[in-house]
Amino acid sequence: MPITDHRESEIAELKEKVAKLEKALIDSQSLCAVGELAGTTAHEFNNILTLTINYARMGLRHSNAETRDEMFDKILEASNRAAKIVKVVLGLARNRKPGKEPTNLEELVDAVLLLLEREMTKYKISIEKRYDDVPPVLANGNQIQQALINLLVNARQATPNGGTIVVKLRRCEDDPNYVEVVVRDHGTGIPKDKLPHIFDMFYSTKKGPDATGKGGSGLGLSTCKRIVEDHAGKIRVESAIGKGTAFTIRLPIVPKEEEI
Repeated sequence: MPITDHRESEIAELKEKVAKLEKALIDSQSLCAVGELAGTTAHEFNNILTLTINYARMGLRHSNAETRDEMFDKILEASNRAAKIVKVVLGLARNRKPGKEPTNLEELVDAVLLLLEREMTKYKISIEKRYDDVPPVLANGNQIQQALINLLVNARQATPNGGTIVVKLRRCEDDPNYVEVVVRDHGTGIPKDKLPHIFDMFYSTKKGPDATGKGGSGLGLSTCKRIVEDHAGKIRVESAIGKGTAFTIRLPIVPKEEEI
């Protein structure tokens, strides 16, 4: 075998190994995200259980039907919330298939916000939803949820004193074959000289993990970028110091021939 052909073969083999390692890294990040959410979910369930017990005790202490009915309604409301959380977490844990399918982005984004609601409330973050009516996208829901979790946690960390995070869904103005998800915070912002590097693997603008143990690894945004590009989409960022940051994910809608 000529030397040139041998080197090309080695390079191709090396690229294949790197691709496998990158995929393993993304899978590892996904498992970490599920693990983090398991901890958050445990705290949330403890809150729901405490509410349910208190409502049940109040109902037992009162003999009038009106008060008891009100307590039953509260217990049912808390139980329904717990059921929704279980459904979302189990979906994240079970949906490991690599394929893509028609996905309702509004439902997917709402599921992520439900999982992160307790964390956002703890850090005095309110979520403002601005949803346009958008068509389904062709996506792996588990992976897109992972990307959104990373972006929303970053936005929360960039808003240390509390504030509002805006989440938008809209049809792309310049190309109707794509839908955009925007996560916008009004936090610290990213220095201009660091913006070109934020999607590089192991590059981070944070000094280290925060009080919750999240952030600082330099893998979150690089994983987001790889997930989005694997969906034939794009991710971009706009930021200004003291004004905040906006991440925009662009995903292709379901082709007409695949809608059925």
